[in-house]
Amino acid sequence: MDRSYWRTVSLVTLWQVSASICYYTVFAATTFFRDEFGLSRFQVGLVVTTLTLGYALFLLPVGAITDRVGERKTLSLGLVGLAAGTVLVAGAPSYALLLVAVFLLGSVYSTAMPGTNKAVYDSVSPGRQNTAMGIKQVGVTGGSGISALLVTGLAGYLFWQAGFLIAAGVGSVVAVAFAVLYRGAGGGSTDRPDLRGLAGNRPYVLLVVAGLFLGAALFTTTGYTVLYVEESVGSSVAFAGTVLAIVQLFGSGGRLLGGWLSDHLPGEPRTRIGGILLVQTLASAGLFLVVARTATEATAAVAFAALGFFVLGFTGVYYSVMATLVPADQMGSATAGCQVALTSGALFAPPAFGYLADTATYRASWTLLAGICIVAAVLVAAVIRAEPPVGETAMAE
Repeated sequence: MDRSYWRTVSLVTLWQVSASICYYTVFAATTFFRDEFGLSRFQVGLVVTTLTLGYALFLLPVGAITDRVGERKTLSLGLVGLAAGTVLVAGAPSYALLLVAVFLLGSVYSTAMPGTNKAVYDSVSPGRQNTAMGIKQVGVTGGSGISALLVTGLAGYLFWQAGFLIAAGVGSVVAVAFAVLYRGAGGGSTDRPDLRGLAGNRPYVLLVVAGLFLGAALFTTTGYTVLYVEESVGSSVAFAGTVLAIVQLFGSGGRLLGGWLSDHLPGEPRTRIGGILLVQTLASAGLFLVVARTATEATAAVAFAALGFFVLGFTGVYYSVMATLVPADQMGSATAGCQVALTSGALFAPPAFGYLADTATYRASWTLLAGICIVAAVLVAAVIRAEPPVGETAMAE
């Protein structure tokens, strides 16, 4: 593979790692928020919901802006905003201001998926795009894993906000480096996004609805892993943070393997890539039931590692399926629509999970996520069976 390919993939992946370190500090710090502000499990869920609400509300306008001005500007400015938002979360003096700070942090993270996906499909040639997508998506799980170790690990030696401040410093440095070194498209389409055309694309709409349920499973898993392992299994916060890092590590493996298989398995792109997503979704449903029955640190680590491989490993494949359904000049807007669906799942699922844990048991909460994945699997199967879209798609170029 040529130098240009690796330059693009490396810079975009580095950006994604840094952005995710900032964003996922909130998920790693749930137990500290609970202790600092005296929160119930339901209120912890509202923190995750508020974070993702900011993300979801800004995705569509940011996706349209990315299509218009190009990914270089939106990604560079976005990472500066993420660094600032991380500092605000660390310094929040009350629960109400914490919610304001995480909303702002989430809103700036909306630059991530539209910008990085556009970079991959604009700058990487066909036959390499799915692998590049898998590598880039490892930045999400890699950044989240680093964040978990930073926040939970440093809290025992310094103070719980220390990891947040380091994450902000990393984000600031990488933002400058990315702005200087990235050589992707400087501008984008001058046309207005064709949202009506996307709405009339039936398989795309089905994929968006599936994303609502897939996102509910993904974000609730990352939001409650630390709290569950600490409370239900009875481990230390440091061990619980390590389990979350393991979840992210295995999720990275799932994304890499999913991207490689998407490029190398035979068959029509939508069918073969959609089939991979279907397997990932069904496996996640089964593993949620396994996680619900863990009782020791060892079994929890193994069960969560396997769960992470599938439930955190699907996102690159999810966007590769999307690329078989939409044209290249709508990648920013189409990505925004799919990401709105993924993050919207986190608006209702974490509080529902926390409410069930408060009023019933954690086992009931994990079983709820298993059922959500079954619904997602039905919708993914419908995407595979639907009539293909008319015209050339991003994957075909």
